[in-house]
Amino acid sequence: MRTKRQNIQLELALEPEAKGEARSTGDQGTEARMADTDTERPAAGRGPSMEMVVEPGNLRKALARVQRNKGAPGVDGMTVRELGAYLKNHWPEMKSQLLEGTYRPQPVRRVEIPKPSGGVRLLGVPTVLDRFIQQAVMQVLQRDWDGSFSDASYGFRPGRSAHQAVRRAQEHIRTGHTIVIDLDLEKFFDRVNHDILMGLVAKRVADKRLLKLTRGFLTAGVLDGGLVGPTTKGTPQGGPLSPLLSNLMLDVLDKELEKRGHCFVRYADDCNIYVRSRRAGERVMASVTAFLARRLKLRVNTTKSAVDRPAVRAFLGFSFTGGRSPKRRIAPQALARFRLRVRKMTRRTRGVSLARLVEDLSRYLTGWLAYFGFCETPSVLHRLDGWIRRRLRAFVWRQWKRGRTRHSALRRLDINPYLAARTAASAQGPWRISNSPALAIGMPTAFFDRLGLVSLRCRAAA
Repeated sequence: MRTKRQNIQLELALEPEAKGEARSTGDQGTEARMADTDTERPAAGRGPSMEMVVEPGNLRKALARVQRNKGAPGVDGMTVRELGAYLKNHWPEMKSQLLEGTYRPQPVRRVEIPKPSGGVRLLGVPTVLDRFIQQAVMQVLQRDWDGSFSDASYGFRPGRSAHQAVRRAQEHIRTGHTIVIDLDLEKFFDRVNHDILMGLVAKRVADKRLLKLTRGFLTAGVLDGGLVGPTTKGTPQGGPLSPLLSNLMLDVLDKELEKRGHCFVRYADDCNIYVRSRRAGERVMASVTAFLARRLKLRVNTTKSAVDRPAVRAFLGFSFTGGRSPKRRIAPQALARFRLRVRKMTRRTRGVSLARLVEDLSRYLTGWLAYFGFCETPSVLHRLDGWIRRRLRAFVWRQWKRGRTRHSALRRLDINPYLAARTAASAQGPWRISNSPALAIGMPTAFFDRLGLVSLRCRAAA
């Protein structure tokens, strides 16, 4: 009852005190004046406005999304759980600042996240309050912008997914476009030019307050090592608004590729262009690299980008078999990361029970399968499934340690005395023993099924 009453009070706090009048958009800022010189889609008096951002229904949706996403606190230490109570007490003041154009975002907190391929990814974690406002702004802008984005763009868009992008790439290959230009933008989120980005925003937004707030999120600064540094370029990864702004920026590339008649697929900053010959691929790579540098001030990472066959390159964790009917398969890099993760979870020094290990492993396998089960090569999943069970048998064998303990455990698994004694006395290592008849008979597939181990065979069969 208490939680329900707090939610009702919060909803009342988010209700408008009175219907405000939209501010005049006749006097535009720098960004809007830049848009007036562009004939693609100049911002008109109507469109996204701050009144739409602070509309109660939009705010409730934004609050629910931020609370559902959870996430770490920002520089002020406020948690997601504390956000509702804070808004209940301070929303009228915040709403006034937003409508008057005086709200100032706080700096983001720098966080380093290890990359699967090595190195670190720099994230900027906004405060929970700024995440709430960014989410509210993003919802309004996305409703207005999304319909104009390219049909070949799939990242961070409602109703679109990475699986759809991979399937679209597969269709291009099937139609004879058997060479891919795999573009890797060098530190894209860290190098976005603010002036170019804000010029693109101003083509679609006339409200000066919304333009000022958007630039404020870009230039809020970064807290790193106890000091706040300025941000003169880039969109901080970690905020709800950054993915939409990245799509807006790279929509320029999409439109250029469409104008040239290319077959391509883009998911966020991962872009693959498909052509029919390697010579055409080299030519397109050179021209697109020059276009990105000239038009968007973005650089292509020449060491990670390449012109090659789709079977060699990876796109969103998948690659493709050769031939006229290419099939989706898990990329070797993704398989290597999977095996490394399972090895860490089943390492010999991990002092947990088999039941606990199976529970943790199943949680990881469920998420992994939901994504990589999209592959069309079930034999790979069958092999991985058997490999996981063998890792678990080796894990159990190490835990038994001594020969007498191993013999007793094998007998409890109904292994005949002779085979149990011979196996327990073996000098072979755990990995060799894990494939022995005694462990295969005592701990078959059904044994792990009863423990609740998620099986990759089910998805392979589907």
